[in-house]
Amino acid sequence: MLQVNPETVCRLIELAQSFHAKEQAGLPEEGGNAGDDWTQEMLADHGDNTSYQEFETIVKDLDPDQQQEVVALLWLGRGDYTFEEWDSIVKQAKEQWTPETAQYLIDHPMLADELREGLELHGHSCEEMSTIGP
Repeated sequence: MLQVNPETVCRLIELAQSFHAKEQAGLPEEGGNAGDDWTQEMLADHGDNTSYQEFETIVKDLDPDQQQEVVALLWLGRGDYTFEEWDSIVKQAKEQWTPETAQYLIDHPMLADELREGLELHGHSCEEMSTIGP
């Protein structure tokens, strides 16, 4: 059973989609050193990227055990593990946890899809949550 609120994960998915859509559009095609150019671009984007700022705030506001579950959802959704291994995945995420969880997560360009898949394996759907009215 998830300890992290699925609605929170859905918001992280939305923010990751927004961030990565902007990020991909700004990658340089040529330059002196492509790695340096990309790094400069990425660092410049984070400062004024409201999607990233909100993403980071939400992740940092989560308890460490909830952050670890978000990382475990990433790994599950990416196909690194099966749903039956959930307890082991969470244990591994706990062992590898750092305060830089937000950066670790956002560094995965397929984060939104992988979190969505992990959430769906737990029986939750962001589409269902978005149709529920007040």
